[in-house]
Amino acid sequence: MSMQDRLADLVAAARRAGADSADALHVANRSLSVTRRLGRLEQLERAEGTDLGLRVFVGRRQAMVAATDADPAGFAALAERAVAMARAVPEDPHGGLPDAHDPLRAVAPLDLDDGVEPTAEALIDRAAAAEDAALAVAGITNSEGAEAGYGHVAITLVSSLGFAGFYGRSSHSVSVTALAGTGTGMERDYEWSSTVHAADLEDAALLGRRAAERTLKRLNPVRARTARLPVVYDPRVSASLLGHLSAAINGAAVARGTSFLRDRMGTQVLARGLTVRDDPTRPRGLRSRPFDGEGMAGAPRALVEDGVLTSWLLDWRSARQLGLASTGHASRGTGGPPGPGASNLWLEAGSLTPAVLMADIDEGLYVTDLIGMGVNGVTGDYSRGAAGFMIRKGELAEAVSEITIAGNLKDMFLHLTPANDLRFRRGTDAPTLRIDGLTLAGA
Repeated sequence: MSMQDRLADLVAAARRAGADSADALHVANRSLSVTRRLGRLEQLERAEGTDLGLRVFVGRRQAMVAATDADPAGFAALAERAVAMARAVPEDPHGGLPDAHDPLRAVAPLDLDDGVEPTAEALIDRAAAAEDAALAVAGITNSEGAEAGYGHVAITLVSSLGFAGFYGRSSHSVSVTALAGTGTGMERDYEWSSTVHAADLEDAALLGRRAAERTLKRLNPVRARTARLPVVYDPRVSASLLGHLSAAINGAAVARGTSFLRDRMGTQVLARGLTVRDDPTRPRGLRSRPFDGEGMAGAPRALVEDGVLTSWLLDWRSARQLGLASTGHASRGTGGPPGPGASNLWLEAGSLTPAVLMADIDEGLYVTDLIGMGVNGVTGDYSRGAAGFMIRKGELAEAVSEITIAGNLKDMFLHLTPANDLRFRRGTDAPTLRIDGLTLAGA
């Protein structure tokens, strides 16, 4: 009996128990990971699990139950518990399954599963190559270790509206952290690669060398003086700004009135010429999917175009609150209701190289690390701990740490300048970014 058939039986059991509508989600995971430190294997872990979630509606009353067993023998009892719970809760005027399901669009193959499950030995070799390369760099005195991992998730969704879908995704990763210096003068840095296909992973030894080189550059940091100056975000941290934008255009936050962009639809929110895209159909994308958590087909879209906000991120509940339709951005697990969330999100690259982007800065800050979550989603006020390097006459200079950078995201977004070095390494990606006029709080 296929999982889709099992979930169809569970949905049918919910209808028999008195649900007006229902959907069922099954998630099967398996993973293998290793950790190696100073030449010794520290951890080898394998995990497998399945989760089953049933969501039912009695009118506009909603309830969810979760289980780890997809045995049809228990479906009737599971459905009865869910329906009993739904009858006991207040109505949600915006709740419910999708108003309609679009047929899944014919898209190019997403290529989300490479079918390659590495052995433990292969992962150990990958971690060893990364750590050994880091330790071989002169000046590296210690290691926090290297990790290599593999994962696979299989997702099946069935609803009483007639939707049934399945997809699987593989994942491969390797990371390494190196240390340099001694005593209280020690510094650390890291490098990593995470991909859907093993063949797309960056070379582990190259990652190790880059982690070591980054670590050595951070030695003997100073605390910069307080100033108002241009700040350049390394791609490792620039995506965090895009994450703040994503949170601000999340339909749930907009509907609650807790977003600093809640009244900015159709207005300029980024500098002219900048475009932010979201595409759940990008082949081998880390967050690609043929359908979202409510069974809606995904489609590429520009969320911000030429600096103008053009779309919220919406599931059906937030869409109804705003008098709109879902944008296919529902995310969910088996134990809770859907909520809006981005898929593959990125800010399009600019035309300048990072070097040219910094060339006219007499004094500025180049940020490589951010600490804390000092962002007010209602006002846009921004204040985060940071570390990196001073920029002097267009070049990176001394390392700095124990500083804070502050501004307001509404103004920061309007003064973004992107470089041309966009790479897709995460689910949310941005190139090197420059923002003029931020406050650096230091010595």
